[in-house]
Amino acid sequence: MSQMNDLATRLQQAVGQVLLGKPEAIELAVTTLLAGGHLLIEDHPGVGKTLLARSLARALDLPFQRIQCTADLLPSDVVGSQVYDPRSGEVRFRPGPVFTSVLLADELNRMPPRTQSALLECMAEHKVTVDRETHDLPEPFFVVATQNPNSSAGTYLLPDNQLDRFLVRLRLGHPDAEHEARALALDDGHRRSHDVKPVARREELLQTMRAVDGIAASEEIARWIVELANRTRRSAEVALGVSTRGAQALHRAARARALVNGRDYVVPDDVLALVAPVWAHRITLRNAGSSAGAGAAEAVLAEIVAAVATPD
Repeated sequence: MSQMNDLATRLQQAVGQVLLGKPEAIELAVTTLLAGGHLLIEDHPGVGKTLLARSLARALDLPFQRIQCTADLLPSDVVGSQVYDPRSGEVRFRPGPVFTSVLLADELNRMPPRTQSALLECMAEHKVTVDRETHDLPEPFFVVATQNPNSSAGTYLLPDNQLDRFLVRLRLGHPDAEHEARALALDDGHRRSHDVKPVARREELLQTMRAVDGIAASEEIARWIVELANRTRRSAEVALGVSTRGAQALHRAARARALVNGRDYVVPDDVLALVAPVWAHRITLRNAGSSAGAGAAEAVLAEIVAAVATPD
């Protein structure tokens, strides 16, 4: 267990050298990665979303690709397409940018729904099907998507099934004054990300991800998560509560967080720290308009958690 925790610590330290003053966000990103999930960062431009994804990829020495999402992007621009080769007279598959280990989908909500749907199979099954041929994606396959919560011009609302593919949604926010002053004295963040040295290798990462399966979560913890999920379904403020898959997501994320914190068992604090990041984008409120944002859902979840007894 100490070796697994050491990898998580090394990753957090490596990314923390370039993304200053955001240890909680970095821990969430590492937790998401080790749980085998995908990460949605909803925040303003210029707060370090790309820097976080690129730095993680470099710290792991993994291939990295970035898709700048636009309204004219086609599914073939993302997953690839069949291309005729005049020299051989054959049609060959040309892989798209999803054939990587860390994929940054920048401003995902600017991608049209048809192209967004091309990512669903990739994120859920780590496969791509083109012209009835299925191609496996590399392992690990980690998607970091971003969207600007305050920009609606030229965007498409992410459907529930797309949001459900993200294990965690987080907001980076601006650093405090001390860390922001330090950032001003350094080079541009994108150039600094190239200075991140690899601290782990692919096989070590995959071994650590598999170790999450061995983290113990008591039946009491599992029943508590189920009760919290049921409360979201019965809440008068919630139109669509957490699904069974959402409950499973919180259960796995809590086990990954336990590993990141050097434990081989889940404690209630693991669940409490992850309820909002894992569930806030999975519930639909009855009376909140689109301008309510994530804060309203997080407030409802906080009320539900406070009303249910926490296991000892």
